[in-house]
Amino acid sequence: MTTLPMAHITPRKVTSVKNTNDRDLVSITDFTPEEITSALDLASAMKVHPADFRGALAGKQVVMFFEKPSLRTRITFESGISSLGGVSFFVDQGASRLGAREPLSDIAHNLERWVDGIVLRTFAHDTCSVMAEHSSIPVINALSDHEHPCQALADVLTLKEHFGSLRKLKVAFVGDGNNVAHSLMLACASVGANLTVGTPKGYEPSVQVLKQAQKIAKSTGATIDVTTDAVAAVTGAQAIYTDVWASMGQESEAAERQQIFLPFQVNAKLMSQAAKKAKFMHCLPAHRGDEVTADVIDSPSSVVFDQAENRLHAQKAILLMLLGGGTAHRFPSRSAHA
Repeated sequence: MTTLPMAHITPRKVTSVKNTNDRDLVSITDFTPEEITSALDLASAMKVHPADFRGALAGKQVVMFFEKPSLRTRITFESGISSLGGVSFFVDQGASRLGAREPLSDIAHNLERWVDGIVLRTFAHDTCSVMAEHSSIPVINALSDHEHPCQALADVLTLKEHFGSLRKLKVAFVGDGNNVAHSLMLACASVGANLTVGTPKGYEPSVQVLKQAQKIAKSTGATIDVTTDAVAAVTGAQAIYTDVWASMGQESEAAERQQIFLPFQVNAKLMSQAAKKAKFMHCLPAHRGDEVTADVIDSPSSVVFDQAENRLHAQKAILLMLLGGGTAHRFPSRSAHA
């Protein structure tokens, strides 16, 4: 397995980011804890000195297939690719899912001959996994029903900016144990932050993801826990995170979920159980009056727009780590054509 660059990356050292286009970001676990730290360092450098990285992906072309609507993901990827000197092609898959017309493996083998990278925003996580399996170029998961790794990297970057050290930082996620929760669990475990996920019974995150996160946490000194008690989850937490109660594709369950999740609403009362000066987080879009009240999300403690901004910088770092540096090798050893 090719190792991503580990060295602390500072401005004007773009050449230290080598091409690793036989790697993907389908899951947070595709990056080691050390690689995640490297990605955060690079994202911070790119945020402070964007001009130093202009042209870093000159000549690179990235195709973006989106089965779901998007504001932040699409704009930040397109803006990020452009600011690095690359070109993006957007394909709206809202009318039909990838793989409906032809096998995903055939699509992958076509794309690897035309472009340098693939960004996918899909329903089924297997769509990302299968495309990565059959493609010799990097595949980036821009959201699937199982994970949202780009969001999680932006989240830990935001936590780093507000709290400095991430080690032993106490974070709480309350609401649905969904794709955002999954990637946040894995990311917090990787950077050494303690995370408690609070969900209604029956809506807990995947047991498999929990085991993965706890295994990573053993190596970093973090703790990853799950509870069905919202107050227990947020007590003493320095950051409280929530997401919509019904994700895209679950609209028919919205009314039922609204009743079940009401005790997990992030409001002033629940925030009062958190640590003093705790931050509020949300991946957006938010439904004020449902998972969070307006007085919380619109308060000075809210960092939701910092998270949204950091999608740009985190994704630029991901793109550079996977596509940047050196001469692109179109068919690395993992290719089906090797």
